[in-house]
Amino acid sequence: MSITTYTELEGMKKISEAVAATLKQMREYARPGMTTKELDEYGATVLRQYGARSAPKLTYGFPGWTCISLNNEIAHGIPSEKVKLKEGDLINIDVSAELDGFWADNGGSFVLGNDIHQHNALVDASRQILYKAIQQIKGGVRIADVGKFIETEAKNAGYKVIRNLVGHGVGRSLHEAPSEIPCFYDKANTLRFKKNSTVAIETFISTKAAYAHDKGDGWTLVTKDGSFVAQHEHTILITDDVPVILTEANEI
Repeated sequence: MSITTYTELEGMKKISEAVAATLKQMREYARPGMTTKELDEYGATVLRQYGARSAPKLTYGFPGWTCISLNNEIAHGIPSEKVKLKEGDLINIDVSAELDGFWADNGGSFVLGNDIHQHNALVDASRQILYKAIQQIKGGVRIADVGKFIETEAKNAGYKVIRNLVGHGVGRSLHEAPSEIPCFYDKANTLRFKKNSTVAIETFISTKAAYAHDKGDGWTLVTKDGSFVAQHEHTILITDDVPVILTEANEI
């Protein structure tokens, strides 16, 4: 989406605040013994307080208000009454929503309670690489160059990136142009970031796997080799200088 008016900017700020607050409060609410369905229903309550509507439900008919992925799940995990959170779980929550015709996307991985499985280094790498990558973005910068930066940073930290999950444009719909903002170097991608546009930037940092695979439920994406993945995502407004992180209210 290209921001051309004050009203559009305010609209993007409002929905970005809603998804950021929902993600932050869901993370704080999560505790061992809780089902992922309980956590999802709590997230739905927060979204409703802002008047926002779940984007995956609206767009794809997703069977949940938010996506909650655990451990070897990478993304699009379905909230379930049968799955309970455990101490040390690697949890990813992805919250995207619509409000007054504007859409925003925000996600983050974290360790629940004590880091008994040593996932915090991976989580920290994903978070830090995202913030570093965002600092590289401004109008005119090649999308491929930012992907190369993310991939290089991951490699230097001893990790890989998932190559079939990408960031995307966002604003008037959940997914819009540019349709692919990879976290790896794609020399065929000649597009450049545009000033005053809004996009969702994501990192998918992996301990070993390079690709996500369908778990078999039509939604959840997993690793096949037992490796773990941390994801972080912010909706940003591109400028001719450092971008504005619209979902920055959520410290993920």
